[in-house]
Amino acid sequence: MAQLRSKDSTPSLRLGLSERRVLLVFGDLVMAAVALAVGLYSWVAAMGSLNTLEVIEFLQERPPDWFYFLPLIWVVLLVETYDPHRASSWQHTRNSLLVAAALGMSIYLVYYFAADPLTLPRRSIAIFAGTALLLTTLWRLLYIRIFSSLQFARRAVVVGAGRAGEALLRVIGEMRPPPYQIVALLDDDPEKKGSVIGSHEVLGGSELLAELIEQQGVSDILVAISGQMRENTFHALLDAQEGSAEIMRMPTAYEELLGRVPINYLEADWMVRSFVDDTRINRFYQLGKRLFDIVGGLVGVAILIVLTPIVSLLTLLDTGWPIIFSQTRAGKGGKPYRIIKFRTMRVDAEKDGNPQLAKEDDDRSTRLGKVLRKTRIDEWPQFINVLRGDMSLVGPRPERPELMEHFERRIPFYRARLLERPGITGWAQVNYGYAATIEEMSIKLEYDLYYIKHRGPILDLIILLRTLATVLGFRGR
Repeated sequence: MAQLRSKDSTPSLRLGLSERRVLLVFGDLVMAAVALAVGLYSWVAAMGSLNTLEVIEFLQERPPDWFYFLPLIWVVLLVETYDPHRASSWQHTRNSLLVAAALGMSIYLVYYFAADPLTLPRRSIAIFAGTALLLTTLWRLLYIRIFSSLQFARRAVVVGAGRAGEALLRVIGEMRPPPYQIVALLDDDPEKKGSVIGSHEVLGGSELLAELIEQQGVSDILVAISGQMRENTFHALLDAQEGSAEIMRMPTAYEELLGRVPINYLEADWMVRSFVDDTRINRFYQLGKRLFDIVGGLVGVAILIVLTPIVSLLTLLDTGWPIIFSQTRAGKGGKPYRIIKFRTMRVDAEKDGNPQLAKEDDDRSTRLGKVLRKTRIDEWPQFINVLRGDMSLVGPRPERPELMEHFERRIPFYRARLLERPGITGWAQVNYGYAATIEEMSIKLEYDLYYIKHRGPILDLIILLRTLATVLGFRGR
Protein backbone atom coordinates (compact mmCIF):
# COMPACT_ATOMS: atom_id res chain seq x y z
CA MET A 1 0.00 0.00 0.00
CA ALA A 2 3.02 2.24 -0.29
CA GLN A 3 2.00 3.58 -3.68
CA LEU A 4 -1.34 5.07 -2.71
CA ARG A 5 -1.91 8.45 -4.25
CA SER A 6 -4.29 11.33 -3.61
CA LYS A 7 -7.89 11.02 -4.70
CA ASP A 8 -8.58 11.82 -8.34
CA SER A 9 -9.87 15.35 -8.86
CA THR A 10 -12.15 14.50 -11.82
CA PRO A 11 -14.33 11.57 -10.71
CA SER A 12 -17.45 13.08 -12.29
CA LEU A 13 -15.97 12.53 -15.76
CA ARG A 14 -15.53 8.81 -15.16
CA LEU A 15 -18.79 7.70 -16.74
CA GLY A 16 -20.18 4.20 -16.34
CA LEU A 17 -21.31 2.10 -19.30
CA SER A 18 -24.99 3.08 -19.01
CA GLU A 19 -24.03 6.74 -18.66
CA ARG A 20 -21.83 6.53 -21.76
CA ARG A 21 -24.70 4.96 -23.67
CA VAL A 22 -26.98 7.85 -22.70
CA LEU A 23 -24.27 10.34 -23.72
CA LEU A 24 -23.90 8.67 -27.12
CA VAL A 25 -27.65 8.75 -27.78
CA PHE A 26 -27.93 12.38 -26.62
CA GLY A 27 -24.97 13.49 -28.74
CA ASP A 28 -26.33 11.75 -31.86
CA LEU A 29 -29.77 13.25 -31.26
CA VAL A 30 -28.31 16.76 -30.98
CA MET A 31 -26.28 16.30 -34.19
CA ALA A 32 -29.36 15.01 -36.01
CA ALA A 33 -31.47 17.92 -34.71
CA VAL A 34 -28.89 20.37 -36.08
CA ALA A 35 -28.96 18.50 -39.40
CA LEU A 36 -32.77 18.77 -39.42
CA ALA A 37 -32.50 22.53 -38.87
CA VAL A 38 -30.04 22.78 -41.77
CA GLY A 39 -32.39 20.77 -44.00
CA LEU A 40 -35.36 22.96 -43.09
CA TYR A 41 -33.32 26.13 -43.62
CA SER A 42 -32.30 25.02 -47.10
CA TRP A 43 -35.92 24.23 -47.91
CA VAL A 44 -37.15 27.62 -46.69
CA ALA A 45 -34.31 29.45 -48.47
CA ALA A 46 -35.28 27.81 -51.74
CA MET A 47 -38.75 29.34 -51.43
CA GLY A 48 -37.34 32.86 -51.83
CA SER A 49 -37.82 35.83 -49.53
CA LEU A 50 -40.35 34.99 -46.79
CA ASN A 51 -41.27 36.99 -43.74
CA THR A 52 -41.39 35.46 -40.27
CA LEU A 53 -45.11 34.64 -40.37
CA GLU A 54 -44.76 33.02 -43.78
CA VAL A 55 -41.83 30.92 -42.54
CA ILE A 56 -43.81 29.72 -39.52
CA GLU A 57 -46.81 28.91 -41.72
CA PHE A 58 -44.56 27.08 -44.19
CA LEU A 59 -42.98 24.97 -41.43
CA GLN A 60 -46.40 24.08 -40.06
CA GLU A 61 -48.02 23.11 -43.34
CA ARG A 62 -45.44 22.13 -45.97
CA PRO A 63 -43.10 19.49 -44.44
CA PRO A 64 -44.81 16.11 -43.88
CA ASP A 65 -45.16 15.08 -40.23
CA TRP A 66 -42.55 12.32 -40.53
CA PHE A 67 -39.90 14.87 -41.59
CA TYR A 68 -39.67 16.19 -38.01
CA PHE A 69 -39.02 12.67 -36.73
CA LEU A 70 -35.86 12.28 -38.81
CA PRO A 71 -33.52 12.84 -35.83
CA LEU A 72 -35.26 10.06 -33.91
CA ILE A 73 -35.15 7.77 -36.97
CA TRP A 74 -31.44 8.50 -37.34
CA VAL A 75 -30.79 7.49 -33.73
CA VAL A 76 -32.77 4.26 -34.23
CA LEU A 77 -30.69 3.43 -37.31
CA LEU A 78 -27.53 3.88 -35.22
CA VAL A 79 -28.68 1.38 -32.59
CA GLU A 80 -25.75 -0.94 -33.35
CA THR A 81 -23.29 1.75 -32.22
CA TYR A 82 -24.66 2.21 -28.70
CA ASP A 83 -22.54 -0.51 -27.18
CA PRO A 84 -19.92 1.67 -25.40
CA HIS A 85 -17.13 -0.77 -26.31
CA ARG A 86 -18.07 -0.82 -29.99
CA ALA A 87 -18.42 2.97 -29.88
CA SER A 88 -14.78 3.25 -28.78
CA SER A 89 -13.63 1.63 -32.04
CA TRP A 90 -13.37 4.04 -34.97
CA GLN A 91 -13.45 1.21 -37.53
CA HIS A 92 -16.70 -0.19 -36.11
CA THR A 93 -18.21 3.28 -35.74
CA ARG A 94 -17.32 4.26 -39.31
CA ASN A 95 -18.79 1.08 -40.78
CA SER A 96 -21.96 1.38 -38.70
CA LEU A 97 -22.45 5.02 -39.72
CA LEU A 98 -22.19 4.11 -43.39
CA VAL A 99 -24.59 1.17 -42.99
CA ALA A 100 -27.06 3.41 -41.11
CA ALA A 101 -26.91 6.01 -43.88
CA ALA A 102 -27.41 3.32 -46.54
CA LEU A 103 -30.32 1.76 -44.63
CA GLY A 104 -31.94 5.16 -44.15
CA MET A 105 -31.68 6.01 -47.84
CA SER A 106 -33.03 2.55 -48.75
CA ILE A 107 -36.09 3.15 -46.60
CA TYR A 108 -36.52 6.56 -48.20
CA LEU A 109 -36.31 5.08 -51.70
CA VAL A 110 -39.12 2.65 -50.85
CA TYR A 111 -41.21 5.61 -49.66
CA TYR A 112 -40.10 7.59 -52.73
CA PHE A 113 -41.64 5.09 -55.15
CA ALA A 114 -44.75 4.52 -53.01
CA ALA A 115 -45.71 8.15 -52.24
CA ASP A 116 -46.82 11.14 -54.27
CA PRO A 117 -43.61 12.81 -55.57
CA LEU A 118 -45.07 16.25 -54.84
CA THR A 119 -45.08 15.47 -51.10
CA LEU A 120 -41.39 14.52 -50.95
CA PRO A 121 -38.76 17.03 -49.81
CA ARG A 122 -36.03 15.37 -51.90
CA ARG A 123 -33.37 18.08 -51.63
CA SER A 124 -33.93 18.59 -47.91
CA ILE A 125 -33.72 14.85 -47.24
CA ALA A 126 -30.36 14.70 -49.03
CA ILE A 127 -29.08 17.72 -47.09
CA PHE A 128 -30.28 16.24 -43.79
CA ALA A 129 -28.65 12.87 -44.52
CA GLY A 130 -25.32 14.40 -45.54
CA THR A 131 -25.24 16.85 -42.64
CA ALA A 132 -26.29 14.22 -40.08
CA LEU A 133 -23.60 11.83 -41.32
CA LEU A 134 -20.91 14.55 -41.20
CA LEU A 135 -21.85 15.96 -37.78
CA THR A 136 -22.33 12.53 -36.21
CA THR A 137 -18.94 11.44 -37.55
CA LEU A 138 -17.26 14.50 -36.00
CA TRP A 139 -19.07 13.93 -32.69
CA ARG A 140 -18.10 10.26 -32.59
CA LEU A 141 -14.45 11.11 -33.33
CA LEU A 142 -14.54 13.54 -30.41
CA TYR A 143 -16.12 10.89 -28.19
CA ILE A 144 -13.45 8.34 -29.09
CA ARG A 145 -10.67 10.87 -28.55
CA ILE A 146 -11.91 11.83 -25.08
CA PHE A 147 -13.58 8.79 -23.54
CA SER A 148 -11.25 6.13 -24.90
CA SER A 149 -8.35 7.55 -22.91
CA LEU A 150 -7.41 5.73 -19.71
CA GLN A 151 -7.83 8.82 -17.56
CA PHE A 152 -11.61 8.69 -18.10
CA ALA A 153 -11.97 4.98 -17.22
CA ARG A 154 -13.71 4.03 -13.98
CA ARG A 155 -11.36 3.03 -11.15
CA ALA A 156 -12.27 -0.32 -9.62
CA VAL A 157 -11.28 -2.76 -6.89
CA VAL A 158 -11.91 -6.46 -7.47
CA VAL A 159 -12.86 -8.34 -4.29
CA GLY A 160 -12.31 -12.06 -4.73
CA ALA A 161 -9.23 -13.71 -6.21
CA GLY A 162 -10.76 -17.09 -7.08
CA ARG A 163 -11.95 -18.42 -10.45
CA ALA A 164 -14.63 -15.76 -10.81
CA GLY A 165 -12.22 -12.94 -10.00
CA GLU A 166 -9.63 -14.32 -12.40
CA ALA A 167 -12.24 -14.54 -15.18
CA LEU A 168 -13.41 -10.98 -14.56
CA LEU A 169 -9.84 -9.63 -14.60
CA ARG A 170 -9.21 -11.47 -17.85
CA VAL A 171 -12.32 -10.01 -19.48
CA ILE A 172 -11.40 -6.47 -18.41
CA GLY A 173 -7.79 -6.93 -19.50
CA GLU A 174 -8.75 -8.13 -22.97
CA MET A 175 -11.06 -5.19 -23.73
CA ARG A 176 -9.69 -2.20 -25.65
CA PRO A 177 -10.01 0.37 -24.31
CA PRO A 178 -10.33 -1.20 -20.85
CA PRO A 179 -13.63 -0.30 -19.15
CA TYR A 180 -11.95 -0.08 -15.73
CA GLN A 181 -8.63 0.81 -14.24
CA ILE A 182 -8.04 -1.97 -11.72
CA VAL A 183 -6.66 -0.24 -8.65
CA ALA A 184 -6.35 -3.33 -6.44
CA LEU A 185 -7.23 -7.00 -6.04
CA LEU A 186 -8.39 -8.06 -2.57
CA ASP A 187 -9.27 -11.37 -0.93
CA ASP A 188 -9.95 -12.18 2.73
CA ASP A 189 -8.20 -15.53 2.42
CA PRO A 190 -4.77 -14.86 4.07
CA GLU A 191 -3.19 -17.61 1.98
CA LYS A 192 -3.90 -15.64 -1.21
CA LYS A 193 -2.18 -12.45 -0.04
CA GLY A 194 0.80 -11.73 -2.27
CA SER A 195 -0.31 -14.10 -5.03
CA VAL A 196 -0.48 -12.69 -8.56
CA ILE A 197 -3.34 -13.08 -11.03
CA GLY A 198 -2.38 -11.75 -14.41
CA SER A 199 -0.61 -8.52 -13.59
CA HIS A 200 -2.48 -7.92 -10.32
CA GLU A 201 -1.19 -8.83 -6.87
CA VAL A 202 -3.55 -9.62 -4.01
CA LEU A 203 -2.80 -6.73 -1.64
CA GLY A 204 -4.80 -8.00 1.32
CA GLY A 205 -8.34 -8.31 2.61
CA SER A 206 -11.49 -6.20 2.62
CA GLU A 207 -10.19 -4.10 5.53
CA LEU A 208 -8.26 -2.10 2.90
CA LEU A 209 -11.42 -1.00 1.04
CA ALA A 210 -12.02 2.23 2.95
CA GLU A 211 -8.42 3.36 2.50
CA LEU A 212 -8.44 2.53 -1.20
CA ILE A 213 -11.69 4.39 -1.81
CA GLU A 214 -10.39 7.48 -0.05
CA GLN A 215 -6.85 7.60 -1.44
CA GLN A 216 -7.23 6.00 -4.89
CA GLY A 217 -10.49 7.58 -5.97
CA VAL A 218 -12.19 4.20 -6.37
CA SER A 219 -15.54 4.46 -8.15
CA ASP A 220 -16.52 0.77 -8.37
CA ILE A 221 -16.14 -2.40 -6.31
CA LEU A 222 -16.50 -5.58 -8.34
CA VAL A 223 -17.42 -8.48 -6.06
CA ALA A 224 -16.25 -11.83 -7.45
CA ILE A 225 -16.98 -14.11 -4.48
CA SER A 226 -18.55 -17.43 -5.53
CA GLY A 227 -18.99 -19.17 -2.19
CA GLN A 228 -19.97 -18.03 1.30
CA MET A 229 -19.16 -14.39 2.00
CA ARG A 230 -17.38 -13.68 5.29
CA GLU A 231 -19.07 -11.36 7.75
CA ASN A 232 -16.20 -8.86 7.79
CA THR A 233 -16.30 -8.71 3.96
CA PHE A 234 -20.05 -8.05 4.06
CA HIS A 235 -19.65 -5.18 6.53
CA ALA A 236 -16.77 -3.69 4.54
CA LEU A 237 -18.92 -3.70 1.41
CA LEU A 238 -21.81 -2.08 3.27
CA ASP A 239 -19.50 0.67 4.50
CA ALA A 240 -18.22 1.20 0.96
CA GLN A 241 -21.74 1.38 -0.47
CA GLU A 242 -22.70 4.01 2.09
CA GLY A 243 -19.81 6.06 0.71
CA SER A 244 -19.25 7.00 -2.92
CA ALA A 245 -18.37 3.61 -4.42
CA GLU A 246 -20.78 1.54 -6.52
CA ILE A 247 -20.88 -2.22 -5.88
CA MET A 248 -21.46 -4.73 -8.66
CA ARG A 249 -21.40 -8.54 -8.48
CA MET A 250 -19.28 -10.47 -10.95
CA PRO A 251 -22.21 -11.96 -12.96
CA THR A 252 -23.75 -8.50 -13.39
CA ALA A 253 -20.43 -6.94 -14.38
CA TYR A 254 -19.81 -9.78 -16.85
CA GLU A 255 -23.26 -9.28 -18.39
CA GLU A 256 -22.79 -5.53 -18.65
CA LEU A 257 -19.34 -5.79 -20.20
CA LEU A 258 -19.98 -8.61 -22.67
CA GLY A 259 -23.76 -8.91 -23.08
CA ARG A 260 -23.44 -12.55 -21.96
CA VAL A 261 -24.22 -14.67 -18.91
CA PRO A 262 -21.11 -16.27 -17.30
CA ILE A 263 -22.36 -19.87 -17.27
CA ASN A 264 -19.04 -21.33 -16.10
CA TYR A 265 -18.89 -19.16 -12.98
CA LEU A 266 -22.41 -19.50 -11.63
CA GLU A 267 -24.08 -21.75 -9.11
CA ALA A 268 -27.37 -23.55 -9.66
CA ASP A 269 -29.34 -21.38 -7.22
CA TRP A 270 -28.34 -18.24 -9.17
CA MET A 271 -29.61 -19.85 -12.37
CA VAL A 272 -32.89 -20.78 -10.71
CA ARG A 273 -33.40 -17.22 -9.46
CA SER A 274 -32.49 -15.68 -12.81
CA PHE A 275 -34.35 -18.04 -15.13
CA VAL A 276 -37.38 -18.90 -13.03
CA ASP A 277 -38.13 -15.93 -10.78
CA ASP A 278 -36.62 -13.11 -12.87
CA THR A 279 -37.85 -14.26 -16.28
CA ARG A 280 -41.56 -14.36 -15.68
CA ILE A 281 -42.67 -12.64 -18.83
CA ASN A 282 -45.48 -10.10 -18.96
CA ARG A 283 -48.43 -11.67 -20.78
CA PHE A 284 -48.93 -8.47 -22.77
CA TYR A 285 -45.33 -8.76 -24.01
CA GLN A 286 -45.96 -12.38 -25.02
CA LEU A 287 -49.17 -11.44 -26.83
CA GLY A 288 -47.54 -8.43 -28.49
CA LYS A 289 -44.57 -10.50 -29.62
CA ARG A 290 -46.82 -13.16 -31.15
CA LEU A 291 -48.86 -10.52 -33.00
CA PHE A 292 -45.63 -8.95 -34.26
CA ASP A 293 -44.44 -12.39 -35.35
CA ILE A 294 -47.63 -12.90 -37.36
CA VAL A 295 -47.32 -9.51 -39.08
CA GLY A 296 -43.60 -10.04 -39.69
CA GLY A 297 -44.26 -13.58 -40.89
CA LEU A 298 -46.85 -12.38 -43.42
CA VAL A 299 -44.46 -9.73 -44.76
CA GLY A 300 -41.65 -12.30 -44.87
CA VAL A 301 -43.77 -14.84 -46.75
CA ALA A 302 -44.83 -12.15 -49.26
CA ILE A 303 -41.13 -11.43 -49.97
CA LEU A 304 -40.45 -15.19 -50.02
CA ILE A 305 -42.92 -15.58 -52.89
CA VAL A 306 -40.75 -13.18 -54.91
CA LEU A 307 -37.44 -14.70 -53.81
CA THR A 308 -38.28 -18.38 -54.33
CA PRO A 309 -38.31 -18.45 -58.18
CA ILE A 310 -35.01 -16.54 -58.31
CA VAL A 311 -33.25 -18.67 -55.70
CA SER A 312 -34.69 -21.86 -57.24
CA LEU A 313 -33.37 -21.04 -60.70
CA LEU A 314 -29.93 -20.09 -59.38
CA THR A 315 -29.75 -23.24 -57.25
CA LEU A 316 -30.69 -25.45 -60.20
CA LEU A 317 -28.00 -23.81 -62.33
CA ASP A 318 -25.44 -24.13 -59.53
CA THR A 319 -25.94 -27.61 -58.04
CA GLY A 320 -29.38 -28.87 -59.08
CA TRP A 321 -32.06 -30.31 -56.78
CA PRO A 322 -33.23 -30.01 -54.04
CA ILE A 323 -34.01 -26.32 -53.57
CA ILE A 324 -35.38 -26.53 -50.02
CA PHE A 325 -33.63 -28.02 -47.02
CA SER A 326 -35.72 -29.35 -44.13
CA GLN A 327 -34.49 -30.72 -40.82
CA THR A 328 -35.82 -31.57 -37.35
CA ARG A 329 -35.00 -28.97 -34.69
CA ALA A 330 -35.82 -28.61 -30.99
CA GLY A 331 -38.40 -25.92 -30.31
CA LYS A 332 -39.59 -24.35 -27.07
CA GLY A 333 -39.49 -26.90 -24.28
CA GLY A 334 -37.69 -29.34 -26.57
CA LYS A 335 -40.75 -29.92 -28.78
CA PRO A 336 -39.48 -31.07 -32.21
CA TYR A 337 -40.51 -29.39 -35.46
CA ARG A 338 -39.28 -29.24 -39.08
CA ILE A 339 -37.27 -26.15 -40.00
CA ILE A 340 -37.37 -24.89 -43.62
CA LYS A 341 -34.42 -23.21 -45.36
CA PHE A 342 -33.01 -22.71 -48.83
CA ARG A 343 -30.31 -25.32 -49.36
CA THR A 344 -26.81 -23.84 -49.07
CA MET A 345 -24.68 -27.00 -48.74
CA ARG A 346 -23.84 -29.96 -50.93
CA VAL A 347 -26.36 -32.81 -50.93
CA ASP A 348 -23.73 -35.09 -49.35
CA ALA A 349 -22.78 -32.59 -46.61
CA GLU A 350 -23.31 -35.33 -43.99
CA LYS A 351 -22.66 -38.41 -46.08
CA ASP A 352 -21.43 -40.39 -43.06
CA GLY A 353 -24.74 -39.74 -41.28
CA ASN A 354 -23.15 -37.95 -38.31
CA PRO A 355 -24.56 -34.49 -37.50
CA GLN A 356 -22.04 -31.67 -37.94
CA LEU A 357 -22.09 -28.04 -36.88
CA ALA A 358 -22.01 -25.41 -39.59
CA LYS A 359 -18.99 -23.15 -39.38
CA GLU A 360 -17.81 -19.89 -40.90
CA ASP A 361 -16.64 -20.31 -44.52
CA ASP A 362 -17.83 -23.93 -44.38
CA ASP A 363 -16.20 -25.89 -47.21
CA ARG A 364 -19.44 -27.85 -47.60
CA SER A 365 -21.23 -24.70 -48.81
CA THR A 366 -22.09 -24.34 -52.48
CA ARG A 367 -21.07 -21.26 -54.44
CA LEU A 368 -24.60 -19.87 -54.27
CA GLY A 369 -24.91 -21.04 -50.68
CA LYS A 370 -22.06 -18.77 -49.58
CA VAL A 371 -23.92 -15.77 -51.01
CA LEU A 372 -27.23 -16.85 -49.46
CA ARG A 373 -25.53 -17.18 -46.06
CA LYS A 374 -23.83 -13.79 -46.31
CA THR A 375 -27.15 -12.11 -47.04
CA ARG A 376 -29.17 -14.39 -44.72
CA ILE A 377 -31.53 -15.13 -47.62
CA ASP A 378 -31.19 -18.84 -46.84
CA GLU A 379 -33.20 -18.23 -43.66
CA TRP A 380 -36.16 -16.67 -45.46
CA PRO A 381 -38.38 -19.80 -45.71
CA GLN A 382 -38.41 -19.89 -41.91
CA PHE A 383 -41.03 -17.15 -41.99
CA ILE A 384 -43.38 -20.04 -42.70
CA ASN A 385 -42.23 -21.59 -39.40
CA VAL A 386 -42.94 -18.25 -37.72
CA LEU A 387 -46.53 -18.20 -39.01
CA ARG A 388 -47.00 -21.78 -37.84
CA GLY A 389 -45.89 -20.80 -34.33
CA ASP A 390 -42.82 -23.07 -34.34
CA MET A 391 -40.51 -20.06 -34.25
CA SER A 392 -40.41 -16.37 -33.47
CA LEU A 393 -38.70 -13.54 -35.34
CA VAL A 394 -36.30 -13.15 -32.39
CA GLY A 395 -35.01 -15.88 -30.10
CA PRO A 396 -32.22 -18.44 -29.66
CA ARG A 397 -31.36 -20.26 -32.86
CA PRO A 398 -32.95 -23.75 -32.94
CA GLU A 399 -30.63 -26.75 -32.57
CA ARG A 400 -30.92 -30.36 -33.68
CA PRO A 401 -32.20 -32.69 -30.91
CA GLU A 402 -29.23 -35.08 -31.23
CA LEU A 403 -26.79 -32.16 -30.87
CA MET A 404 -28.82 -30.80 -27.95
CA GLU A 405 -28.19 -34.04 -26.04
CA HIS A 406 -24.48 -33.84 -26.87
CA PHE A 407 -24.18 -30.24 -25.63
CA GLU A 408 -26.27 -30.80 -22.49
CA ARG A 409 -23.66 -33.31 -21.29
CA ARG A 410 -20.78 -30.88 -21.84
CA ILE A 411 -22.07 -27.32 -21.35
CA PRO A 412 -23.59 -26.11 -18.03
CA PHE A 413 -27.24 -25.05 -18.16
CA TYR A 414 -27.51 -25.70 -21.91
CA ARG A 415 -31.15 -26.78 -21.68
CA ALA A 416 -32.13 -23.35 -20.29
CA ARG A 417 -32.14 -21.99 -23.87
CA LEU A 418 -35.35 -23.98 -24.48
CA LEU A 419 -37.25 -21.61 -22.17
CA GLU A 420 -37.90 -19.36 -25.17
CA ARG A 421 -39.30 -20.09 -28.63
CA PRO A 422 -36.41 -20.26 -31.17
CA GLY A 423 -35.98 -17.35 -33.57
CA ILE A 424 -34.89 -16.53 -37.12
CA THR A 425 -32.41 -14.12 -35.58
CA GLY A 426 -31.21 -13.63 -32.04
CA TRP A 427 -28.81 -11.95 -29.64
CA ALA A 428 -26.17 -14.63 -30.26
CA GLN A 429 -26.48 -14.26 -34.04
CA VAL A 430 -25.93 -10.50 -34.13
CA ASN A 431 -23.03 -10.74 -31.67
CA TYR A 432 -21.27 -13.98 -32.53
CA GLY A 433 -22.50 -15.96 -35.54
CA TYR A 434 -21.65 -19.62 -36.14
CA ALA A 435 -19.98 -21.86 -33.56
CA ALA A 436 -18.04 -25.01 -34.39
CA THR A 437 -16.53 -26.07 -31.04
CA ILE A 438 -17.77 -26.71 -27.49
CA GLU A 439 -16.07 -23.51 -26.32
CA GLU A 440 -17.75 -21.47 -29.05
CA MET A 441 -21.12 -23.10 -28.32
CA SER A 442 -20.66 -22.12 -24.67
CA ILE A 443 -20.18 -18.50 -25.70
CA LYS A 444 -23.28 -18.63 -27.89
CA LEU A 445 -25.23 -20.08 -24.98
CA GLU A 446 -24.09 -17.18 -22.79
CA TYR A 447 -25.58 -14.78 -25.35
CA ASP A 448 -28.80 -16.83 -25.61
CA LEU A 449 -29.28 -16.88 -21.84
CA TYR A 450 -28.61 -13.14 -21.67
CA TYR A 451 -31.46 -12.66 -24.14
CA ILE A 452 -33.81 -14.93 -22.19
CA LYS A 453 -33.03 -13.06 -18.98
CA HIS A 454 -33.40 -9.56 -20.48
CA ARG A 455 -35.93 -10.19 -23.27
CA GLY A 456 -38.39 -7.43 -23.98
CA PRO A 457 -39.61 -5.21 -26.84
CA ILE A 458 -36.56 -2.90 -26.71
CA LEU A 459 -34.04 -5.74 -26.94
CA ASP A 460 -36.10 -7.38 -29.69
CA LEU A 461 -36.05 -4.13 -31.68
CA ILE A 462 -32.29 -3.77 -31.21
CA ILE A 463 -31.73 -7.31 -32.48
CA LEU A 464 -33.94 -6.78 -35.54
CA LEU A 465 -32.20 -3.51 -36.44
CA ARG A 466 -28.77 -5.04 -35.99
CA THR A 467 -29.86 -7.96 -38.16
CA LEU A 468 -30.81 -5.50 -40.91
CA ALA A 469 -27.37 -3.91 -40.58
CA THR A 470 -25.77 -7.36 -40.82
CA VAL A 471 -27.72 -8.19 -43.98
CA LEU A 472 -27.02 -4.83 -45.65
CA GLY A 473 -23.37 -5.04 -44.70
CA PHE A 474 -23.08 -8.64 -46.04
CA ARG A 475 -21.77 -9.70 -42.64
CA GLY A 476 -23.72 -12.95 -42.42
CA ARG A 477 -21.74 -16.20 -42.17
